[in-house]
Amino acid sequence: MTAFAYGICATRGQRSYQEDAAATWPGESTFGWTNGLLPRSKDSFMAVLADGMGGHAGGARASQTACRAFFEACAVSREDLPDLLSVGLNAANAQIAETVIVNPRLAGMGTTLVGTSFTDRGLEWVSVGDSPLYLLRRGEIALLNEDHSLAPALDRLAEEGSISRDEAKNDPRRHMLRSAITGEQIELIDICKEPLALDSDDIVILASDGIHTIEFDEIVRVGKAYMGDGPEAVAQALIRSVENQRDPFQDNTTVIVVCPAA
Repeated sequence: MTAFAYGICATRGQRSYQEDAAATWPGESTFGWTNGLLPRSKDSFMAVLADGMGGHAGGARASQTACRAFFEACAVSREDLPDLLSVGLNAANAQIAETVIVNPRLAGMGTTLVGTSFTDRGLEWVSVGDSPLYLLRRGEIALLNEDHSLAPALDRLAEEGSISRDEAKNDPRRHMLRSAITGEQIELIDICKEPLALDSDDIVILASDGIHTIEFDEIVRVGKAYMGDGPEAVAQALIRSVENQRDPFQDNTTVIVVCPAA
């Protein structure tokens, strides 16, 4: 199996609490969870990132619960990819529902989720919400997954001339989600149709939407400048770049950077 290296870094931004959660398997998490040696750890490298909603208690609980349930379901499932990713997603949604039943005060909590698997066949993913999955290849960046916020709809209106680009960019509804993991039926799910083969110098980035503070060109610049030092250096540099914008309303930002190991 192709080996993959990774790095994780996060910032609370200007929030007083952290609603993002991220983990790799095998590897580590941003919330102290480890699951030991898992049956599929020899078959693939997996990474998952979630951006919670619901305030200090609910959002953090939702994102951590989703990441944990995603991996625990994948560990025992006999399904192959991409069905395995759907198993993880459904388990995350079911666990959110169960958590709210046990503790009704958490009603209304939810989370985005982007789950990925890296194998010899390439990259496969499932995602709900607006947490982006990027591919950096030969100096260019591509968004791989669908954006389930209102941003794409507003951008289309701007392209059609119905509203201005500034109106689309500054619309307060821009970050409203059309789909999320809440324990109810999931409205929109993006799951890749076939594996995306990866080149040896590709960089894959899972991120929460706080990364939108920086432009695509800056993400590409950071990837080029720091990839020689490994994905951990890229992850740290991306978060530094976000923090250096000094946005007074900066959201939580978390990144997982994955690349084929040298």
